[in-house]
Amino acid sequence: MNAPETAARLGPSPSAAARPEADAGASSAAEPGTRRLADALRILCADAIERARSGHPGAPLGMAEMATVLWRQFLRHDPADPAWPDRDRFVLSNGHASMLQYALLHLSGHDLTVDDLRAFRQLHSRTPGHPEVGVTPGVETTTGPLGQGLANAVGLALAEQLLAAEYNRPGHTVIDHRTWVMLGDGCLMEGISQEAISLAGTLGLGKLIALYDDNGISIDGEVRDWFADDTAARFRACGWQVLGPLDGHDPQALTRALQQAVAGSHAVDARPTLLICRTTIGKGAQGLEGTAEVHGAPLGAAGIAALRERLDWPHPPFELPADIRAAWDGRAAGARARGEWKARFARYAQEHPALAAQLQARWDDPVPPDFAVRSTQALAALVRGGLPAEATRRSSQRVLDVLAPLLPALFGGSADLTASNLTDFAGHRRARPRHAGNYLSWGVREFGMAAALNGMALHGGWVPYGGTFLTFSDYSRNAIRMAALMRQRVVHVFTHDSIALGEDGPTHQPVEHVAALRLIPQLEVWRPADLAETAVAWQQALLRADGPSALVLTRQAVPVVATNVAPEVIARGAYLLAEGDGIGGATPGWVLDLVLLATGSEVGLALAVRESLQREQGLSVRVVSAPCVSRIEGWTAAERQALLPPQVPTLGLEAGHPDGLRRWVGPRGAVHGIARYGESAPGGQLLQHFGFDVPGVCAAARALLQQA
Repeated sequence: MNAPETAARLGPSPSAAARPEADAGASSAAEPGTRRLADALRILCADAIERARSGHPGAPLGMAEMATVLWRQFLRHDPADPAWPDRDRFVLSNGHASMLQYALLHLSGHDLTVDDLRAFRQLHSRTPGHPEVGVTPGVETTTGPLGQGLANAVGLALAEQLLAAEYNRPGHTVIDHRTWVMLGDGCLMEGISQEAISLAGTLGLGKLIALYDDNGISIDGEVRDWFADDTAARFRACGWQVLGPLDGHDPQALTRALQQAVAGSHAVDARPTLLICRTTIGKGAQGLEGTAEVHGAPLGAAGIAALRERLDWPHPPFELPADIRAAWDGRAAGARARGEWKARFARYAQEHPALAAQLQARWDDPVPPDFAVRSTQALAALVRGGLPAEATRRSSQRVLDVLAPLLPALFGGSADLTASNLTDFAGHRRARPRHAGNYLSWGVREFGMAAALNGMALHGGWVPYGGTFLTFSDYSRNAIRMAALMRQRVVHVFTHDSIALGEDGPTHQPVEHVAALRLIPQLEVWRPADLAETAVAWQQALLRADGPSALVLTRQAVPVVATNVAPEVIARGAYLLAEGDGIGGATPGWVLDLVLLATGSEVGLALAVRESLQREQGLSVRVVSAPCVSRIEGWTAAERQALLPPQVPTLGLEAGHPDGLRRWVGPRGAVHGIARYGESAPGGQLLQHFGFDVPGVCAAARALLQQA
């Protein structure tokens, strides 16, 4: 970063006027240097991809000038402390260009060595095939599934806007950073992009700035035959400021456009900005540039040699001249930027000590250290209150009413189903553009909501959750998977969890969804049976810092079953609810005939079936409630066998696909479930029709015992 740029970027005032981000007057003198620095970026990316014999050189070669201008003149970050709270966030939505980001991190001074670049795409390296948060220092989000990075960026920018509205005070702007996202044609073809840009424009996310690598090429060739959108008009229609098209290889044009984007980001009516940058994919790759062939394959030895000759680059692979490295090094500028912010925060803390302490605590961990104790006490009082049979979605809302005051970082919402999901809570404040709030109506954007929630969690300071119908988890599944991959604390509330939702019919009745969600590694799926189990499910989801959770809730009322069960017992994921002989095994010589393993709305049914089988046939039946079967994985074999004896026939009971419980019923077991789509009728009639009543389950139990 040259001296005029540094002075402009690191001025004492956080206002837009005092932060022009770059000195346009220095452009002509700096232009050759910028191009040379971009060439260094190109060569470094090409060398690493060639060494790996795998990767995507086209985008890094084409985006080199875009990345150079952004990272050297505008992106505010400190390589020595890549997690400082008021840093800018950078998202590479077209994550297949990962080597570009790794080279940028390495050159700017992050803890990423040449050896790390040499290990690109190798086992256990810190430079995997696509950017992964938590693996590579300085990577803000895991990207690769196209379009999701853009939606993550919306969540990042929303988190910043909400925190700024809540904590900044006149004369004290301690939250003031931008979210920069680079994206390609593929990102904009994905449907999630429309959800994301529509929401960003509606919310006025003025500190969200996107650089579109408009190269007109995707894997199949020239995109004009399948992507002929008027992209500028599309973004403008969604409330964005659109700059360009401009020459994405012209540093001066890029600098001017980025200055314009930054200048308007603090306006009262600020809008997100899109820079349309016309580029040539594979820029510099002789015979390949501008073609699909350069998208996803190394250049080869001859291609690398030709690139070096064309760029007049005589240096061996991974070797850069000292002046190039010095020009790229961002550590000194980053330290100054962070130091200036720390001074501002210190002044803020002197004048607003309580706010500063709360904000710092939310950055450290959005869940307070005393939350476990306080929430346990509050939820115990709620459960002791004695409530009638009710839908677990209503129980969930009761729990939120209790927990929200204990957790200022809680941020809720629903994909246009608040009144059905019951995801709002007493005293919630709806978020509006540039105003504080802790609840958002996301509109009918299930996928966009889930991906943006990931961005909010990644930003820090928030514990986000969002609701929709369980059957629509299909829309958001890949974002849920990404949250699990990134181990982010995001809570997904899914209501209307079975055929019992009734008349809306099979389009809205989930069948395979719980089983499918349970297959996602590192996602905990809770299907609580009543208020007590719902309370534990919420508490555990909020306390869980290393992954997402899904709460699967009923529309119909269910009986109270676990009021007298200790929360720590429920939290184990499965527990003994009723023992075999009905009196806790006190009858001498009693033998266990059957285990009923049930979840959610079927736990109450299991208790009724147990009573019928014991009364009418003299069978000894155990009922096990399993609100979170994945937690059984952490048990010892002895613990599992004590609760679910392999020698005893076990009947799983769940109003969903049988595979959701099949692995837990053992070799002598079976699952009474639903392996077909539902029907349109009142919920009670459907449950009877599909055998989810006492006669139907008793018949299934007798059939299992006859087989055993």
